[in-house]
Amino acid sequence: MPNALEISSITVVASAADDDSAARDRPITGNDLETLGVSDNFLAASGFEAKIGQAALLPEQSPLVIAIGLGTDELSAADIRTAASALWRACAQLESVTTLLPLIAAPALGAEVALQAVIEGLLLASYRFDELKGAPEATSQLNQVTLVAPDGVDGDLVLARAGATAEAIALTRDLVNRPGGSLTATQLADEAVAVGESSGLEVELWDRERLAKEGCGGILGVNAGSSEEPRLVRLTWRPEGESRATLHLVGKGITFDTGGLNLKTFEGMKEMKIDMGGAAAVIGAMKAIAAHSPDVTVIGTCCCTDNQPGPTATKPGDVLHIRNGKTVEVLNTDAEGRLVLADGLSLATEDQPDLIIDLATLTGACLVALGQKYAGLMGNDEQAISRVQTAARQAGERVWHLPLPTEYRKQLDSQTADLSNIGSGRFGGTLIAGLFLQEFVGDTPWVHLDIAGPVTTDEIEGEFTKGATGFGVRTLLEIATGW
Repeated sequence: MPNALEISSITVVASAADDDSAARDRPITGNDLETLGVSDNFLAASGFEAKIGQAALLPEQSPLVIAIGLGTDELSAADIRTAASALWRACAQLESVTTLLPLIAAPALGAEVALQAVIEGLLLASYRFDELKGAPEATSQLNQVTLVAPDGVDGDLVLARAGATAEAIALTRDLVNRPGGSLTATQLADEAVAVGESSGLEVELWDRERLAKEGCGGILGVNAGSSEEPRLVRLTWRPEGESRATLHLVGKGITFDTGGLNLKTFEGMKEMKIDMGGAAAVIGAMKAIAAHSPDVTVIGTCCCTDNQPGPTATKPGDVLHIRNGKTVEVLNTDAEGRLVLADGLSLATEDQPDLIIDLATLTGACLVALGQKYAGLMGNDEQAISRVQTAARQAGERVWHLPLPTEYRKQLDSQTADLSNIGSGRFGGTLIAGLFLQEFVGDTPWVHLDIAGPVTTDEIEGEFTKGATGFGVRTLLEIATGW
């Protein structure tokens, strides 16, 4: 696993009376700074204000005591993950630490939620991607973490759930962090199949021949210039008892996007290994969902290919035949993600699910509009939109509802085909892309998440390290388990 802290290093106890750890923490709110017993000069010099994510080593304490900020507002699970992450970074070079975070946060969040948040924060803050380094550096000496939780909490159960969630998010980060040369479409599909088989999911794999037989012209059109075969993977979780609903997840899996014949610039292309972030989130979510065993059916579809400018590549002006029978004039080969999703969404509607959610690093326009911390959310059903918004808020993942203006639909009109893959105007590219996708879901409740921004981060912040974030996994898991 890519997490430096192993789940086996974490112990849950109800009391720290006999603890002999090298360090202990002191979780504290911004309203209680005076109770730390340190001088104003120390607080000023350290910059410690007890904000969420702050940590400070208190002077002249044996064993060591590390103050952990809890802010001044009502606590959320995301806040506790951030606080636990700060503890990890402060203690990474120590051998052991005992934390009261689960105990302190329990009244606000509930004992199990608080404990799970602490475990996930510790594990995910320790994530590193070093599988391609010749000599990976040691990142931590910490091999024993003792968590003090309220008496009566099932520590083993919470450890298992938190470990499964952190492992799924770490897997998603790994997939997004891998270069396109190390993760082709077939390799991404193989990763999905391996997850399905190890998690007890139903697995279905479509190769190029099967995609052609099934009429998936969007995926095949994007793949036309590549020497690598495309793949479509379907993973299905079915509960043992009666299923209360069916949820279908669809992920864009462009393992590297050159732009095709509408070739990207160097600046536009250098980060395009991340263009399969939607499929990675679906794979990670399916792994986590299987571990949590919700009483709903969940299907995850990953549409996998790269987008290359080979001699047989789709040309601007070519027309593709999508699975649902509609035809698309390709006016820009760099608007390829919506083409593979068109097939994936068409297939998803055939299952008649209660909700379809697609995730895609779809438009640079969304990144321009919302920045790197928010995903754009669009949909055709207010109840479905509200459900995803609520789940994202509970998961601590930021989304922002954007409209699908009917008056913009005419920009997708084509004289040659049923519609074109880009709009005729310069502006509103994220909304135009959403309107395009809406053409392939019919009346099925559907939500689209454009995760171009939050799929990666340039900062070490909270539970995140630089690189892939694993965005989307928590929200999808929250929807499945909270239905």
